[in-house]
Amino acid sequence: MAVEAVVFDVGETLIDETGMWERAADAVNVPRFTLMGVLGGLAARGERHTDVWGRLGVDPPESTWQLSDFYPDALPCIDRLHRCGYRVGAAGNTPATVEPALRELFDTVGSSAAWGVEKPSAGFFDRVAGLVGLEPGKIAYVGDRVDNDILPALAAGFVAVHIRRGPWGHLHEAPPDAICIRSLDQLPAVLV
Repeated sequence: MAVEAVVFDVGETLIDETGMWERAADAVNVPRFTLMGVLGGLAARGERHTDVWGRLGVDPPESTWQLSDFYPDALPCIDRLHRCGYRVGAAGNTPATVEPALRELFDTVGSSAAWGVEKPSAGFFDRVAGLVGLEPGKIAYVGDRVDNDILPALAAGFVAVHIRRGPWGHLHEAPPDAICIRSLDQLPAVLV
């Protein structure tokens, strides 16, 4: 089946989270290098990134990304996909508060917080398919994490696209049945 819709994970797929984590470190008065090192250790050990706050002994700050945090290839890719006739969406393990900003860019938007189900749960991918209104085989899900994005997308019947960026994108090896890219500039061509 031909892909008719592309749904993106948000963090480290569309958004470079560096600035968000730097702002968070500053807000809780933890050295940036310490926060990044602990995050890297959690990633390497396969632990949840949200565990960083407990490891550092601080309460999580209210911090989110900004429009300027999009990777340089993200917005042009979204525009190209729209011009090629794809339905384009975003859905990730994000707070519901990010949805309004994303709605300005995407046809469909969802979040784990609003749905009450997180990746890698099959229920999350059921929600994505319902949101887009297509059967899974017609939807490409693009993400950086093999454990949270690629393997569960494949299990749900989606076309899975692994982007190798961010800590998890470089630490995880995608299975052979996933499409692998290094930049969103490559995405429209690999969907044809």
